[in-house]
Amino acid sequence: MKLLKLVPDHTNIHFLKWRVPFYVISILLIAASWALVLTKGLNLGVDFVGGQMIRVTFVGKPDAPVASMRDEIANLGYGDPIIQRFGKPNEASIRMKLPEGSEQHPDLANTMAERITKALKTAHPEVRIDGVDSVSGKVSGELFRTGLMSLAFAMIAISIYIWVRFEWQFGVGGLFALFHDVSLTLGMFALTGLEFDLNIVAAILTIIGYSLNDTIVIYDRIRENLKKFRKMPLPELLDLSVNETLARTVMTSLTVLIALVPLLLFGPASLFGLTAAITLGIFVGTYSSIYMAAPLLIWFGVKSDSFVPTEGGPNKAERAARGEA
Repeated sequence: MKLLKLVPDHTNIHFLKWRVPFYVISILLIAASWALVLTKGLNLGVDFVGGQMIRVTFVGKPDAPVASMRDEIANLGYGDPIIQRFGKPNEASIRMKLPEGSEQHPDLANTMAERITKALKTAHPEVRIDGVDSVSGKVSGELFRTGLMSLAFAMIAISIYIWVRFEWQFGVGGLFALFHDVSLTLGMFALTGLEFDLNIVAAILTIIGYSLNDTIVIYDRIRENLKKFRKMPLPELLDLSVNETLARTVMTSLTVLIALVPLLLFGPASLFGLTAAITLGIFVGTYSSIYMAAPLLIWFGVKSDSFVPTEGGPNKAERAARGEA
């Protein structure tokens, strides 16, 4: 039985031929993404701006009426709630942003919670309030700072790892590829207005890990080929390395997308942002490994013999004494 091959043997795609226009496009996308983040901003969730979570159970009902609850709470004038099933099908959690001025006047948050629970009990006499939890603006601000710090430290640690394992040119190339991926993900959330919460921070860390994995596989093959083909021009060597790892890249991306696409199309609304972020990350992570990380080696002056160890004086003298060339 013949095995299915998504990428034929001896594939020779000239990826690096288009490195300059793709780099220009990528830099423009990075600039546009940060412009959107700085001007339009991110739609920060309850985790980062503070809010309340109300847990309810609809006693005697098989399912929680999520759609009707969303309309009933939205009519109170506090904004759109985030409602998701919590535990059993008849249990749900309701998350609301804190009303403006609640930091100076905590009673505003209590009043909001009382109005929401009263509206639910009026519309649904069988509802049971299981708990009301609040996240203050101060705590949420700390979560936002620690979330950003986790992303920054992850990128720095990864660049140091690549630097130590390979050379500094590889470390800078890998760091720029990660910066590209994170920037485009943030730009997507600023453009679409999807809620940005701790789940999205986890998604971005996942994207960083995926992109790093793909980049290291390509870099490892580049390093092997630098030892094997010392006279080959570097653009050709990079194309060869990318093509040799292309089957693995396509297979990995495809298997991940097989799991993500159904979740993106048919999954719960609470996971849509996380799934969308990881789905985008699969594409931009693969793209950046080829068109961001690899071409930088050319512009950093890496050559086919850049990392060939030079023979020192004692070794050379020892070989001459043995009569070796």
